Amino acid sequence: MPKARKLLSDLDAPYIQPLVKLMGGKSKSTLAHWAIGYAGQFILPLWRKHYPEDLRPQNSLEAAQEWLSGKIKLPQAKKKILECHAAAREAGINPVAQAAARAIGQSASTIHSARHSIGLALYGAIAVAYDTLGTNASREQIETCAASECERMLKALQDFM
Repeated sequence: MPKARKLLSDLDAPYIQPLVKLMGGKSKSTLAHWAIGYAGQFILPLWRKHYPEDLRPQNSLEAAQEWLSGKIKLPQAKKKILECHAAAREAGINPVAQAAARAIGQSASTIHSARHSIGLALYGAIAVAYDTLGTNASREQIETCAASECERMLKALQDFM
């Protein structure tokens, strides 16, 4: 059984580059709204499938949205985001849930720095691939599925703008 990867680690991968290029020069607000929305719609359900009672990833997305709307201060949002990262660490035995929580935490962290938005692709695509194929799939199968997910993310970002 191959060891589960925690993220897609090649920013130069041909399926990551179009997303990276499109993200370039976009405002932190634009990227945060997109990443938070995408993570909530497509990645959070992967977490909930395994840990339906643990609301920390959902709470981090909600806190990030509240910060974007001016309802809370950044330190309040960061506390919830750090709790999401803790949930990811605690889910270490479950590659789908761990990658999903990391993707959600990175998406929410985009309110702090736009650079975190790429974490949605790096962690989210692997979460989708493991959920779809299982952790025993070949590296090539995982890469192909992750590439499809990155294409969906790219389309979502294009449609968002």
